[in-house]
Amino acid sequence: MTNLTQKEKMLLGDQKKHEQVCIQKYQSYANQAQDSQLQQLFSSLAQQEQQHLDTINQIMSGQVPNMAQSQQSGQNQQSSMQSSMQSSSQSGQNQQSSMQNSSQSSASNELRSQDQLAFSSSAQDQAQSQSQSSSSSNASQNDAAICNDMLMTEKYVSGAYDSAIFEFTDANVRQALNHIQKEEQQHGEKIYNYMQSNGMYNVQS
Repeated sequence: MTNLTQKEKMLLGDQKKHEQVCIQKYQSYANQAQDSQLQQLFSSLAQQEQQHLDTINQIMSGQVPNMAQSQQSGQNQQSSMQSSMQSSSQSGQNQQSSMQNSSQSSASNELRSQDQLAFSSSAQDQAQSQSQSSSSSNASQNDAAICNDMLMTEKYVSGAYDSAIFEFTDANVRQALNHIQKEEQQHGEKIYNYMQSNGMYNVQS
């Protein structure tokens, strides 16, 4: 058991609110995201934020958490998420291959059609392609917006932990909060990497 000062309790209360907001936002954005990979990422991060909230509640109750066990759980979860994302990527490639085969078959059928029907079909395909392109662009903009919001949120939360850590006297509590802060930074890194790989975050040289 550890005895917390009034200031330490106040700081933990602030971090508890931050974690609750992160959980709510990640869960909400996971449902709003158009890309399945982003949905999985946000769902996974929401679960990790829940672990952070559990740790904060544990400290507020006077118990020092076992960070070794928490770290192992986080590593297992990260491995599971990476495997799931790889599976999603493979599924996307298979779907793309199927769409390409379907497109080739459709083109072959058009060549065997009469000129008038071929022209009509081509016009319809072009209109549909433009509609899909517009829809895809809107979806990408939506995903980019929620990624930007969560990236800013993670920057703020990480900074709040950095300031709070200096106010605690118990070394074990400091270690627990430092562990959470590092994971918040990793969350920001994962969002940044997703945005960069999807053309949402252009780094200037």
